[in-house]
Amino acid sequence: MPDFLERPGLPSLAFAHREGHGPTIVFLPGYGSDMEGSKAIALDAWAEAQGRAMLRLDYRGCGQSEGVFAEATLDDWRDDVLDAIDMLTRGPLILVGSSMGGWLMLLVALERAERVAALVGIAAAPDFTEWGYDEAQRATLEADGLIVSEHPDYDTPEITTRAFWDSGQANLLLESEIPIDCPVRLLQGLDDRDVPPSVAFRLGRALRSADVQTMLVKGGEHRLSRPGDLALLLTTTGALIETL
Repeated sequence: MPDFLERPGLPSLAFAHREGHGPTIVFLPGYGSDMEGSKAIALDAWAEAQGRAMLRLDYRGCGQSEGVFAEATLDDWRDDVLDAIDMLTRGPLILVGSSMGGWLMLLVALERAERVAALVGIAAAPDFTEWGYDEAQRATLEADGLIVSEHPDYDTPEITTRAFWDSGQANLLLESEIPIDCPVRLLQGLDDRDVPPSVAFRLGRALRSADVQTMLVKGGEHRLSRPGDLALLLTTTGALIETL
């Protein structure tokens, strides 16, 4: 069972915090996902075996946290992460962001530059409100305030609200230099149908950091959760920690 971070006037957040040494690894799930996904669990098991500190959490409206998913925005979820790291952790952090969590890790790193020691993006999807919707979908959002779409990888329809889309558009990063200077590792599947590999290239170029490496996974899809993909995530995270 998770613990819960109580916040006056805000939804409580489900979390799992493992004490340990070194920078605290913070896993940030993707859109509509939670802290029980295969990547988060694999990383947590690795952290336990290595005696390393780790924090997993569910954003408001996701997983076991309080709140309504359709009422949350990118800003809300960024603030959830900031609250969790501020209240539950101390010292340096390594943020590991999957898909939309990769956008959130960048926003959080900009807000807590003094604490974030490194970033690991897994099919990181910054600015996906800009490049991830076609004109018909944008028109639907404008007219109805909501898109409900089927996704081949998920059992339930994916919901996008106008409020979330507007929040994303207010947090675009890729068109200018991103003032993040810590080491960054980007894992990207070449067969990703949701996040084109070109996004990883754009992100690598936009980051101000001189220590950015992009690893392309042949045959890798968006989830990057095959055994080999998970092994790459663990190896990459471990090697990154050793350089700090």
